Amino acid sequence: MAFNHVAFATRDLAATHAFYTEVMGFRLAKVVAAPTDTPGGWARHVFYDTGDGELMAFWDLHDPSIPADFPTAISTGMGLPAWVNHVAFAAPSLEALEEHRERWRANGHTVVEVDHGFCVSIYLTDPNGILVEFCCNTRELDAADAAEAEALLSAETPPLSAVPDVRFFRPVVPASS
Repeated sequence: MAFNHVAFATRDLAATHAFYTEVMGFRLAKVVAAPTDTPGGWARHVFYDTGDGELMAFWDLHDPSIPADFPTAISTGMGLPAWVNHVAFAAPSLEALEEHRERWRANGHTVVEVDHGFCVSIYLTDPNGILVEFCCNTRELDAADAAEAEALLSAETPPLSAVPDVRFFRPVVPASS
């Protein structure tokens, strides 16, 4: 089942908006401004179309009951590595994945690419400290994958996979005039 939207908080709406429209290539679809439960408090719920009709949203909070310095990073804000909690978007082909990677590089970001064996992913951290990913499946998961998943799920100490191939792509540096 597809999701409608996933929502996170931001402390810097301008940086978040620039990142999701310019770097990710998403389209601003809707903004709802409404009061919060705190007298005088309000919030903007900002929705971005991810390109397939599904939405990613951010809360821009203006509520005196909420600390101004609340953590926005969904992993490191809880003391976990950045890769634990993240948002992965589908890339329908390796060519589409390359287009996303090159847009990220053109916007000044170093891109991490990992070949997981059944999919290839690229990763970047947004202005809120949230790891975002574009992922392209390179083969269909089959009955053997499901059987292996059941065995690994129930193993007290599962055998560990080999370290995947990781590549780094530096930002594109514009030619000087």
